[in-house]
Amino acid sequence: MVKWLIRRKLAAFEREHGYDASYMRELLDTDMRAFMKFARAVSIGTYRKDVPRDVYYAAALTSSVHADCGPCTQLGVGFALAEGVAAATVAAIVAADDSALPREALVGARFARAVLARDPEADVWRDEIARRWGPRAVIALAFGVLACQMYPTVKYALGHGKACERVVVAGQTVAARRAVAAAPHAAGLA
Repeated sequence: MVKWLIRRKLAAFEREHGYDASYMRELLDTDMRAFMKFARAVSIGTYRKDVPRDVYYAAALTSSVHADCGPCTQLGVGFALAEGVAAATVAAIVAADDSALPREALVGARFARAVLARDPEADVWRDEIARRWGPRAVIALAFGVLACQMYPTVKYALGHGKACERVVVAGQTVAARRAVAAAPHAAGLA
């Protein structure tokens, strides 16, 4: 009975978001306990204390593009737009077009890049985030980066991964681009 309800919820999610959740059904069908553990783990991405939504989505979408998952990035784009992030900002995040990013969103994107690259500049960005929005904002961004790595990792490991090449933002196709970490002084934010 529980599996039946979960399958219905997954099907409704797929219809609502135009997303293929077959990897989740595979988890559920193979081992419900594994499915439940994964579902609990990914809920970490719902912690968003004290961080502006543009900054959160800049970090999360940057992480999703870095993980090379087009469907996950597309899903995140839909969530960002539904929460009121401007389409131009979302497109700039996906394209890694720093010159088009609002100043605050740039901090989130640069932080995510530095964290994912294990670049020492992450320390500078972390300090900047804590200074602007507090320590809970740092945690929220760390969790957002992590959550957006978990889905693609599981999908690729189970054979369901799809490369991130083009994403549609408000009807416009945007080429997803990974960017390398950049020093804060290069952006004039230090």
